[in-house]
Amino acid sequence: MLLKSNESLITGEMLVKYYELNKKKKEIELEMNELKEVFQTYFNNLVGTDRKGEITISGYKLQRQVRKTERYNEAETVKRLEELQLNDLIQVVKKPDDTKIKAALDLKLLGPEQLEGCIVTTLSPAISVKPLTPR
Repeated sequence: MLLKSNESLITGEMLVKYYELNKKKKEIELEMNELKEVFQTYFNNLVGTDRKGEITISGYKLQRQVRKTERYNEAETVKRLEELQLNDLIQVVKKPDDTKIKAALDLKLLGPEQLEGCIVTTLSPAISVKPLTPR
């Protein structure tokens, strides 16, 4: 299938295969999510919500692990730290306000040339294969 080291030939068969595999992937993910819900409900009834559990059936072990993440409630923590006069523990984050910049550009208060070199463009290639006639 390779023509040269970096050129490849794309065939109709490849597109059909990709489309069909992608369709199967979505069906599989849906089915797996349904099974996960059943497993979660089982463990909720067996050990309670937010508790880890484990069972073994037919040579397979099913485990539910519970991950705990903690973070500070930003508004409440900042308020408390300010009350305690511990402002050194508060980050001041300066970042551009995209909405206001766009408005300033639209109103001609700011020219695009004034922001030259400030715009970072990120490109993310995405593949999509769809039949021309609906299936």
